[in-house]
Amino acid sequence: MFALGRPSITSVGLLKSSLKPSTSRYISLKPDFSKFKKIEQPAGFIVGTVNEPYKIPLVSFYDGGFHWSYERMIAIGMIPLAMAPFIAGVEHPMIDSVFSVLLLFHCHAGFKSCIIDYIPQRVYNAWHGVASKLLTLGTFICMYGIYVLETSSNGLFDLMKGLWMS
Repeated sequence: MFALGRPSITSVGLLKSSLKPSTSRYISLKPDFSKFKKIEQPAGFIVGTVNEPYKIPLVSFYDGGFHWSYERMIAIGMIPLAMAPFIAGVEHPMIDSVFSVLLLFHCHAGFKSCIIDYIPQRVYNAWHGVASKLLTLGTFICMYGIYVLETSSNGLFDLMKGLWMS
């Protein structure tokens, strides 16, 4: 069945092809920070020549022109809710919770716009993603804080009233 002796030419060729240095992996404990470096940009972000066609960027509904419309709808919806505690008092938990959530989304959209403007993905590729994910994490933590504030006490309006009176 098994012949002892010299290996055949085909088995040596398979052995050599399976031990190529390009397919071997080396374990390194040294971290690779190259993806966190700033991507160098040409002057004025002019890429290519005059004769090359324009490459249309990918469409994103949040990062495009729609986020301005969302911000305006949230801001307009907050106007009557901000006046409600002065007219009806602070004892209405639904108005308080809706206002708190709209205020949180208003702040999230504002900070997201700052991230889009000042940490652009084309320049700071990995840092843009890190900043966006940290903003989302902070928004979820604040959402939990709103839940705790609404269930354990009388909400944001009562908290503001207590701070204003003391």
